[in-house]
Amino acid sequence: MARKGLGRGLNALIKDGAVTEPPPSKTPAPKSDAPISRIRTNPWQPRRTFDQDALDELTSSVKERGVLQPLLVRAVENGRFELIAGERRLRAAKAAGLKRVPISVVEANDTQTLEIALVENLQREDLNLIEEAEGYKQLADEFDMTQEQISERVGKARASVANALRLLRLPDDVRVLVGDGRLSAGHAKLLAGLDIPTEQSLLAQQVLKQDLSVKALALLIQKARAVPRKPRASRADLPATYVSSLSSRLHEHFGTKVRVLPSKTYANGKKGRGLIEIDFYSNEDLTRIIDVLGISLDE
Repeated sequence: MARKGLGRGLNALIKDGAVTEPPPSKTPAPKSDAPISRIRTNPWQPRRTFDQDALDELTSSVKERGVLQPLLVRAVENGRFELIAGERRLRAAKAAGLKRVPISVVEANDTQTLEIALVENLQREDLNLIEEAEGYKQLADEFDMTQEQISERVGKARASVANALRLLRLPDDVRVLVGDGRLSAGHAKLLAGLDIPTEQSLLAQQVLKQDLSVKALALLIQKARAVPRKPRASRADLPATYVSSLSSRLHEHFGTKVRVLPSKTYANGKKGRGLIEIDFYSNEDLTRIIDVLGISLDE
């Protein structure tokens, strides 16, 4: 199923032309066939990974029915062809032992070849997030295209292109996790917003180990970025030596540890509470302390 927003399609890309010469042909040439040995793979292919199980299924289909959809190619030197779109079909045909495959020949320069390969894969939802980003980077680096030009050529919002390119800032180990689908686009976007690669890697591993949702990761990052509140200026109302002496006397009196935190006075004159904590370890111990305090629980 094609993704929404990619309405131009391959024919539109071929028909519209590109930013460099030579211009593409108006329509694809009539379908024919060619020896597999005369077709070389596309050096601009944005797709790097191919699911072996899906490829095996396609190979079985090709053995039974042949290659039903022609490969899109362009003519190169010495009667040979260069693949533009259809690498899975070409691989399956080779695995099935075919000698010839149907082709459709178009005129396309390097820019158009990359555009067509990128859009075809996007429409088939064949590219993972990192491959998509690398395809955009190829258009930017090899053909000096701006993000706005890329978005127009592939039919995606400029923000989507920008967000995809940001993923390439992730360290290699995190990019592998995103490419494999173990980290979602939401996780990847949050991690790409961090500046320290080590932090990105550690958080990525934490997402996997704890199966964190995107929201949970966002809260974790927010917490890590939170600036600790500076304590308000204050002074204790009792000297430290007196507090220590009082704590010792109370310990002897109650036969258990007693902590005394003195009240405090803030710079604006307001008072902060003090605290006395008395430890006990059982109901009997609590009853004993109550008796020491002289409190009667009888009605």
